[in-house]
Amino acid sequence: MATPADIARYRANWQKEIDGAFQYRSLAASEKNGKLAEVYAKLAGSEEKHAAVWEMKLEEAGKPVPPRKPSWQARTLGQLARWFGPKLVLQTIVGNEASDSRAYDNQPEAETVQMAADEKSHARLLVNISGTESGNMGGSVAMVEGRHRSAGGNALRAAVLGANDGLVSILSLVMGVAGANMANSDVLIAGLAGLLAGAGSMAMGEWLSVQSSRELYEHQIAIEKAEIAEHPEEEQEELALIYQSKGLPEERARELAARIMADKNITLDTLAREELGIDPGELGGSAWEAASTSFLLFAFGAVFPILPFFFLDGMSAVYTSLAVSAVGLFIIGAAITLMTGRNLFQSGFRQVLFGLSAAALTYGVGKLIGVSLAG
Repeated sequence: MATPADIARYRANWQKEIDGAFQYRSLAASEKNGKLAEVYAKLAGSEEKHAAVWEMKLEEAGKPVPPRKPSWQARTLGQLARWFGPKLVLQTIVGNEASDSRAYDNQPEAETVQMAADEKSHARLLVNISGTESGNMGGSVAMVEGRHRSAGGNALRAAVLGANDGLVSILSLVMGVAGANMANSDVLIAGLAGLLAGAGSMAMGEWLSVQSSRELYEHQIAIEKAEIAEHPEEEQEELALIYQSKGLPEERARELAARIMADKNITLDTLAREELGIDPGELGGSAWEAASTSFLLFAFGAVFPILPFFFLDGMSAVYTSLAVSAVGLFIIGAAITLMTGRNLFQSGFRQVLFGLSAAALTYGVGKLIGVSLAG
């Protein structure tokens, strides 16, 4: 006999599977690589089969099965994938899948044994697709040589944090100036100057970071090219070890490595991907694209606290700025739940609390300075 706790667990498991299926279908729809799209579609089918199991459990317990409707987090990730491509959300989905892969480990139903194995397989597959596993494995081999380094990141996380930096820093700046009893025009000038300075600084830092990574990757590939020419046997052995570490039998790994080394058209490209975790066609992306994106994200967040000062004066502008910024902070907190899976309202209000606390602090400091100067 299913208990109320069991019913709640069935529904939670069912929703996770519905969300997973929706996200994989979204990835399949937005993926330009046909083979990868097919993989995502198969993963979606697997999640739908899991969902059917929990629907059966609910029916056996005499409970209604709701329509298959993905959560807002899943719908948002799916829409972002369709708009901007799978790369933006893939790392977030990898993290979610890794967490979900352990969810069935201690559940009593007989079906959860296979489900747990499926979910762990999905997590490993996604890690391979995202390049994390190949990157780490290549990095491990490269550490033995002592000459290569690697880097990585999460685009969605960077986007959210970029907007958050702009909003909180400029809100604090604007409140500090307003607290010092400066004229409305002074507050507006300070806010706009802060926006340009902050966004420019973020853009420059991002450009340097990406450009440095590109130059590092180019240097690593040049080293790899020289090693292929000077020590092809050693490179072939390293490649065989990488394939063995991924689960291929030794004989098959050596055969595959030998075939790749024999084809000069793919040797460098394959070793760059497998040993270094680098896509030679991208080299970490465009530095200018990263810089402009960083600039726009910071500026987007910074606009929230500044906008009211274009239309209002005095405390009306201050209160409106705080209200508009609170809305922006809540949206950012809600966006963070796409990566953490936490409660939307808890995360949103926490972000509002932290942001407004920073603003209150700078407003108080500005007030003290204003009083001191006036006296």
